[in-house]
Formats: sequence, C-alpha cells, structure tokens
Amino acid sequence: MVGSSHEALHRIFQKDPALLTRALQRVLHVPFPEPREIAALNVDLTEIEPVERRVDTLLRAETDEGTYLLVVESQGKADDRKRGSWPYYLSYLYEKYRCEPVLIVITQNSATAKWASKPIRFGFPGWDSLTVRPLVLGPDNVPVIADERQAERDVPLAVLSAMTHGRGPQAAVILESLAAALRTVDADSAAVFVQFVDSCLADPQAKQMWRDLMTAIQYFWRHPLAEQVREEGRELGLEQGREEGRVEERRGTVLSILQWRGIPVTNAVHDRVNSCTDLDQLETWAQRAVHATNAADLFAEE
Repeated sequence: MVGSSHEALHRIFQKDPALLTRALQRVLHVPFPEPREIAALNVDLTEIEPVERRVDTLLRAETDEGTYLLVVESQGKADDRKRGSWPYYLSYLYEKYRCEPVLIVITQNSATAKWASKPIRFGFPGWDSLTVRPLVLGPDNVPVIADERQAERDVPLAVLSAMTHGRGPQAAVILESLAAALRTVDADSAAVFVQFVDSCLADPQAKQMWRDLMTAIQYFWRHPLAEQVREEGRELGLEQGREEGRVEERRGTVLSILQWRGIPVTNAVHDRVNSCTDLDQLETWAQRAVHATNAADLFAEE
C-alpha cells in the first residue's frame, strides 16, 4: 500500500513504465526513442562499504537507439545533499550496467522544480569535469487534464496530472475528469491509480472530494486504502447502528460531491437527501451527482 506522495509520485512509473517515456516526449519534448521493452531494476545502489544509497524507481528501456537507465527521483523540497547523490547515482549505474543513465525528477512543487532543474556542475568554472542536467516533471509542465475525453485517451497521464496539480485551483475538475476516465480501465489498475492520487492530495478538501467521488463509483472500496474509511463507518455504526451509519455516510457523499462541484444545494434538495433512508437510492443519487449540472438532476428520472 502506498502511504505517501513521495512514494506515489515515482511508483506510478513502475505501474505504467511507458508513461515515463510519454512524459519525456510530450511534456519535456525530449526526443527519447520509443522503447521496445521496459523493465524495472533493483533500486539498491549500496556498495560493499556500509553506505546505503537507493534511487526511488529504476527502469531499463531497450530502444532501437540503445539501452537507457531511467532514474526517477521523487522530490518534495530542495535538498542540497542531492548535488552529491545524483551524480553518484548516475556514475555508479553507468559503471554497473554500461548503458546511459537518464535522471528524471518529479515534484508537486514549482519552487522545488525550479531548484531541481538547475545543472549540477563539478570542476573548474567554465571547464566542468562533470555536469548533471536533471529532467524535471512538475506542476509547471505536466499538462492539466480537465476534460473527460482527454483523460480517457491516456488515463495514466491523467493520474499524473491529478497527482501534480492536486493543490491547485483546478483540482476539482481534474479529479472529476479522472474519476470518469477510470471507468475505462480494468478495476485492479483503477484501484492502484486511486491510491496514488489519494496519497498525493495534501489539501484535505480535495482528498475528501476524491474519496467521495471514488465512493460514488465504488473503485475506492476495492483497495485496502478504504479500510480507514470503513473503520470510521464501523465506529459510527457502534454508536448509531450499522445501517444508520451507512445511510448517514452516503447522504454526506451525495451532498459533498455537489458541494465540491460548485453546484448550489437548495434547502429542498438538502432536506430530501437527508430524509432518505434507502441506501440504493442514495447510491443512485451519488452517481448522478458526479455528472449533474444542477442539484435537481439528482431526481430528474423520478
């Protein structure tokens, strides 16, 4: 189970390695050759000496132009220790595998992206003995995918968009588009993508909206991440009765989805939802809320 944004930001490339080359080509406009095959490698770079060094994700890409090692580092903030670690990683990997290493840094923070993109130079000024130029993916260059059809065309890229832009003003529409697009992929992959996004949403309101959306389409409940929410529901059930607790939770889901989509909720709608005790009916309303244009759409077919 992914427990942090740091882990999620690089493990998405283990889930879909081809996403990394698409990001290099489409986001950073690097003419990286199309891989024939991509394989994950051991991330442990520890030598015999007791100094532990690990990269976050390491992939081997076989292309018609040669073999490349794609080194993915998730970076939460500026860290000058990386000025020594990253060149070491690349030198060690070249010595071990005898193929070209490529450093890709991914971050959710614009300031960190700017810091990470600065070349690391060792040697006499103007006559560098070693220069490292990280390729950086972050909120300033990863595309904002806020259209359902666009999200469906490349679901992993839409997941990356949600992970990197989850703190911004467009978070709501990005999450809604991704939630709809997840219906087009297999349920197991969807459950993993759901976890990645959940781990990266630092804004409590955005995280709650995401969980409400996932509850409505039931992907969220396929993953162990849901155990925390289910435990909260069980605790509520002890106090009010299990059935009443589930009904109360589902009422909140319906109203929360409308609220986070910016749809006004009248007193009449609020009262009707809160007076409903039918779980199946509330589930139907929650699904309609994801696509409704106004609150009355919940009841349009009734």
